[in-house]
Amino acid sequence: MLKRLGAVALAASALISSNSHAVGCSQWLFSSGGYTDTQHKILLVHGISGFDSVGGLIDYFYTIPTNLCRSGADVKVASVSAFNDSLDRGRQLAQDINRNRYGSGKFNIMAHSQGSPTARVAMTYDAAMNGYGNGRIVSVTSVDGVNKGSKIADIVRGIIPPGSGVEGGVAGLVNAFGGLIGALSGDGNPQNAIASLETLTSDGTNTLNQIHGYGVASGYCTNDRATQVTVNGNRVRLYSWAGKKTLTNVLDIGDPFIGALGLAFGFEQNDGLVSVCSQKLGYYIGAFDANHLDVQNQVLGLRYLFHDPVSVYRQHANRLKNAGL
Repeated sequence: MLKRLGAVALAASALISSNSHAVGCSQWLFSSGGYTDTQHKILLVHGISGFDSVGGLIDYFYTIPTNLCRSGADVKVASVSAFNDSLDRGRQLAQDINRNRYGSGKFNIMAHSQGSPTARVAMTYDAAMNGYGNGRIVSVTSVDGVNKGSKIADIVRGIIPPGSGVEGGVAGLVNAFGGLIGALSGDGNPQNAIASLETLTSDGTNTLNQIHGYGVASGYCTNDRATQVTVNGNRVRLYSWAGKKTLTNVLDIGDPFIGALGLAFGFEQNDGLVSVCSQKLGYYIGAFDANHLDVQNQVLGLRYLFHDPVSVYRQHANRLKNAGL
């Protein structure tokens, strides 16, 4: 089966190699100076199992780039390993930024899920790749980010015995799936399912935060988060918002799965995969009636009737614009 998946991935990669360029959009005609016209480009970063665009047809951040670009923003969508630890993903992201994969200039990163620790690691590498004060990342915004670990990752890690045949089988299937995602999105980044799981556990995240804990609170749910940090002379603003609702739309095929996972948190507010306390980073904008998929406007824009996730991205772009970013 793994050989079959690998063959499919290679075939898909050959068919859509033209999709390997950066996905995104530029400000629309006459939209310069508009509501979302930030000084620097916006770079959207996906979470675990994510991608930029599959075959140019399915976008991870559904309709969000277009809705930012239509009123002035320049937007790119990053593509790092679908399954890997945050250190490797962060290194990939920093390298891609500094190799101008997403264009020249500086970037406001908006990162979903594992994208948040990925972006924080990228801050460290970006600072090291440039001279004092010449880094390319000017802000990082965590969107339902895994900043204090995920209880779901803790549970899964506890169920799968380390070094067992079960672990090896699961890892093989997930790695093959990640390779298929990479091929369909035109990327060949390495996949490591077990590393991606371990980096999202509470212990894995705490270890990561010892070096790359920019904007993370000292305690699990304390409010002593830094809203701006300086790394090798680079001032980086830090923001976040959270999702606090699991079941949001009866037509959404992802809701039953998200709702079931959310039960693991008991009475603690969560988005189905991450607690609200874990999602906070830097300047906390607030928690919305959205689950872990809704905040990227998935599945296909189905969400809670009284909450529009796209408008939150637009409002934040305007916030960045007004801050001179």
